[in-house]
Amino acid sequence: MDQPVSGGCQCGAIRYRFTQPPSHAHICHCRMCQKAFGSFYAPLVGGLKTTFEFTRGTLSVFKSSDQVERGFCAACGTPLTLGDIGGKYISVSIGSLDHPEDFPPVDQHGTESRLSYTNGLGSLPEQPTTEMQDPAGTARILASNHQHPDYDTASWPQQK
Repeated sequence: MDQPVSGGCQCGAIRYRFTQPPSHAHICHCRMCQKAFGSFYAPLVGGLKTTFEFTRGTLSVFKSSDQVERGFCAACGTPLTLGDIGGKYISVSIGSLDHPEDFPPVDQHGTESRLSYTNGLGSLPEQPTTEMQDPAGTARILASNHQHPDYDTASWPQQK
């Protein structure tokens, strides 16, 4: 991976990049991460803070403890970062990356808080997205889509 790894929030108000590829993709099942992500677990990948920069916007921060702060977009609520206060490393939510598929998790943390049904999620019946079931509804969503694309833009929202 020779190019910077970029990502950002859902609305595009915040964009970031790593100048060196982040590493150690993992999922965290701890209760703080479950609440911070509003999900079963937090998928994270990180790197040195010296290789990380914001290219647009200002991060909002919540100190989930005296040691850790979590960054998010105040405009759309997307969880973006996790880091030890004063530490050398920063992690980002894998889902906020422009190419999340490039960072498969290699291990799990906080498994004592793992929800009992999490391991069985891959065996649940699969359903297609709205595009397959409701083409007219999909057209309405696409016509009013406010989500930032998975690449850097000169400005956002785009001028019409």
